[in-house]
Amino acid sequence: MSAQPEITQRDLRNRSKEIMDAVQHGTSFTVTRDGHRIGELIPLRRRRRFVSRADFAAMSRTSPEIDVANFRADQAIAMDDTAGDPYDA
Repeated sequence: MSAQPEITQRDLRNRSKEIMDAVQHGTSFTVTRDGHRIGELIPLRRRRRFVSRADFAAMSRTSPEIDVANFRADQAIAMDDTAGDPYDA
């Protein structure tokens, strides 16, 4: 048995605005035709563009401590700080 509501093909056609609004708000449906399940109508996952301050703070609580001196030393090793002419062949 399906956990999501079933709708008939006819319901989908006749109540499309109402059903699409429900999908937009997170409801999924199983579509049936002649009593047979033929498909699912599910909302697309939305990607968040930004992480909220509260989420960032929660994630940061479990992150390891950073030793600033070691971090700077690693940067110094990785960085080429010699100034040169980028057009010099």
